Amino acid sequence: MKVSLAQLSPEADLERDCETACSVIGSRPESDLVLFPELFLGGYDTKDPQAVATTLDGAGMKSIAAACAESGTAAIVGFTEDAGDGDFANSAACFDADGKVAAAYRKANLFGPGERSTFVAGGSMTVVRLAGRPVGPQICFDMEFPEPSRLMALAGAEILATIAANMEPYAGDHRLAARARALDNRLPHLYANRIGTQSGHRFTGESCVIAPDGTVLAELGPEEGILDFEIEIELARPDRDTSYLELLRSDLDVIVNDNGGEA
Repeated sequence: MKVSLAQLSPEADLERDCETACSVIGSRPESDLVLFPELFLGGYDTKDPQAVATTLDGAGMKSIAAACAESGTAAIVGFTEDAGDGDFANSAACFDADGKVAAAYRKANLFGPGERSTFVAGGSMTVVRLAGRPVGPQICFDMEFPEPSRLMALAGAEILATIAANMEPYAGDHRLAARARALDNRLPHLYANRIGTQSGHRFTGESCVIAPDGTVLAELGPEEGILDFEIEIELARPDRDTSYLELLRSDLDVIVNDNGGEA
């Protein structure tokens, strides 16, 4: 499976960012899946989401769908979703290679007071078939918890795909968490983070492709770029002794023993 991770800085303009996404998708007809960062369309704006919000049937989204269909390339694109009734969501639109919207995932674990006061949180994880493979998409802070990735892995995801707008001083957190989520679930992990500055944040890049054993197979630094890589999915299977999903025990209780002490 050929993947491309677009480590770019959005222009904070919905129309121009949609044009950029279309251009990248159109330039990579050999790729099966292209990932764009969190809130790429319109940028990371928690002050005025209405200014950059769109719906799945908006004009810009239709142009991205058309680009996917023309190139035969699936894509995951972060955007501010107009959720109706004055609500907005930090979402990932998942386009399949035929241009159809296969799913829209809303970020379940919102980061900080800015996101929590701006967006409604998603209520579920999802596994979506893209380019013929079941993919588990998540957004930035979702990845810092083991549970979302594990839920998607148990539901049949063969690939974890994280789009992010991770900023200073949290680069180290994501370097570790991205590798850990791959190892936790013995699945390849695609991590696409943005660069640049916006809303008082400096974003750290370091997009990468991670093997199921936690090894970083390919990565970018802090500069703009697009990382192209081919994953050998069929060869990325754990041996029987470290197949954590199969070996995980679900019958264990937790015994809390406070030795008679007072809380």
